[in-house]
Amino acid sequence: MSDSRCKSCNHVMTAEDVEDWMYQQLDSTTHLLHGVIHANGYGHLLRVNGREGGSKVLSGRHIMNFWDRLCIMLGVRKVSVMDVSKKSGLEFRLLHSVVKGHPWYGDWGYQFGAGSFSLTLDDYNMAVENLSSLPLSLFQSQGRKPRTRLQDLISFYQSVSEKELLNIRDLFSFLLNLIHDGNRSPLRVDDSPCKKLKNGSRALCSWTIYDIKRVEEAMFKVLRAVSGSAWVSWRALRGAVCRAGTPELLDYCLKEINGKEAAPGMVVAARCISDSGAMEYRLEPGSAPILSSYGPLNRFPMGSHPSNERVLGDLRYLYECMLQPETIVFNMAPAKRNLAVTSATKILDCKQFVKDYHPDHFLPVPKENAVQVLCEVDLMEQPEEYNGQNPPPPELLILPADATIADLKHEAMKAFQEVYLMFRRFQVEELVGYGGVDESTQIRLLLGSSEFVRIRGRFLGKNGVGRYRMERGLERWIVDCFCGAKDDDGERMLACDVCSIWQHTRCCGIPDYEAVPVKFFCHRCRQTRNGQCRGQVYTNKIFVGDIRSRLTDAGIL
Repeated sequence: MSDSRCKSCNHVMTAEDVEDWMYQQLDSTTHLLHGVIHANGYGHLLRVNGREGGSKVLSGRHIMNFWDRLCIMLGVRKVSVMDVSKKSGLEFRLLHSVVKGHPWYGDWGYQFGAGSFSLTLDDYNMAVENLSSLPLSLFQSQGRKPRTRLQDLISFYQSVSEKELLNIRDLFSFLLNLIHDGNRSPLRVDDSPCKKLKNGSRALCSWTIYDIKRVEEAMFKVLRAVSGSAWVSWRALRGAVCRAGTPELLDYCLKEINGKEAAPGMVVAARCISDSGAMEYRLEPGSAPILSSYGPLNRFPMGSHPSNERVLGDLRYLYECMLQPETIVFNMAPAKRNLAVTSATKILDCKQFVKDYHPDHFLPVPKENAVQVLCEVDLMEQPEEYNGQNPPPPELLILPADATIADLKHEAMKAFQEVYLMFRRFQVEELVGYGGVDESTQIRLLLGSSEFVRIRGRFLGKNGVGRYRMERGLERWIVDCFCGAKDDDGERMLACDVCSIWQHTRCCGIPDYEAVPVKFFCHRCRQTRNGQCRGQVYTNKIFVGDIRSRLTDAGIL
C-alpha cells in the first residue's frame, strides 16, 4: 500500500494497521478465496470459504478447482497450505485422512509438507493406517455390560450398509457417502443401503420383507400391551422381541419404526433422551403417512432412509467416541486405545501440505530466435544468519540468439532485482565456471546444450544484505524441544527464563488450553544445581509462530 493515509479520515496507517486490515479480509465470509502467488513462482493458499464458510453458490470443490487451474495457467512452482479446515464442526484433516488416506487438499495433489513436533511423512502415514484400520469389533465387545449408544450405532449402520463394515475407515466412509448422496439428490428407489450378501448381487438380500414385518408386528404387540402413555426404553423393547430376528434386523427395525401404524388410529412415537442419547417408544393417536409400494426389500423405501440431520448427528457422536483424541472411549484394551489416541493426535499435528506443480522449464519459442537459460545465484560473503537457508530458485532468462556473457549477467541481475527486495543492490561479478572467458563471447557458443548457469555476486553498500533480514525479525532465538523440533513449526512455544531456549508448551506438560506460568525453567536448567537456576532471569515470553515465519522456514518465502 503506497499511500499510508486513510482516504476517509486522513489517518496515517501504521504497519500494524495494515496487517490488522489484511487479517480482517481473511476472516470475511463474503470472500470465497484468498491466495498469494509470489513473483518467484511460490504461492500460499490462505483461505477457502465453501458453503460452510459462507458461500451461497460455489462449494469448496468448485473453488479449489478454480484455484488449481489458475496456478497451472500462471506456471506456479509450489503452493503451500495450512490445513485447518472443518466439516460440520469436525477437524476435516482427521476425518478425511481416515476415510481417504490423505487430507482434503490431497484430492488436488497436495502432499505432506512438514509436521509439527518433528513429525515426518512416515509418522503421518503410519498414524493414518493405524487409526483407520482399527476393527469395529474393538468397540463392540463389552462382555456382560449393558450395550452403549456407540455400539447401537455401529450395529445399525452395519445392518443397513450394502458392504460389510469392518473397520473405522469403512464406517466413516459409509456415513460420508450417505451425507453426500443426501445433499446431492433424494435417495433413488434402487439406492438401497440394506446389507446384501457377499457376492454383491442386488437381487439377493439377507432379510425379506416378511422378516421385517414379523419383527415390526412383535414390537407393535409389546407397545400395545403397555398401559397408558408410559414410554418403553430401547433396551426393553429390543429385549422383548430378541427372538424375532437377528440383532442387525432388530437394530434396523428399531431405527425405522417411528411413525408407523401399530393399530387403527395409533402410530409409534419415538423420542431421544437428551442425557443418555437412548431412544424410547410408545403409541400415540395418529395415522401413518401413505407410502407407495417399492417391491422387494432391495428397493429401499425413501421414507425409511435416515435423514441427513440424523446421519450428521451420528457422525459427530461417532467422531467424538472413535477419533477425537480427548474423548475416545475407554471400552477397549489400553494398548489399542493408546494407539488410537496417539495416531489421531499425530494426524491433527500435521497441518502443512504442499503441492509441487513441476512447471516446464522452458517456453515453446523457436530456438533460432532466442536462448533460454535457467540461472541460479551464488552470494559472496554470505552473512552467518543465512547459512543453511535455501537459495532462491532459478530464474528463467530468455535472451536474443546473439546474446553475450555481458548480456546474460545484466539480464540475470535485473531478473533477481525485480523479484526480490533484498536483491535491489545486488551486483553480478562473474559467471561461475567461465571466469576467464571474454564477456563478448556469445552464450550459444559457450553453453551449447547446457540448461543451467550460475552467477556469483555481492550486495553493494555498507550494510549490503544486512539491511534485509528474514521475516521473523532481528531477534535470534533457538528452538530445542524434547520432541526433536529445532525450528518454529507454528505450535505454541515457551522460552526458558534462564537459557532462553524455546520449547513446545505441550511437550513441557502445559496443555494448550492452560495459561503459561509467570516464570518458566526448562528441564535442563531445573537439573542445574539441584533446581537452583543460575544466570540472568528474563521476562517470560510466549511465542506462537505466525504463518509468515513458517513459510520462510520451509524455504517458500
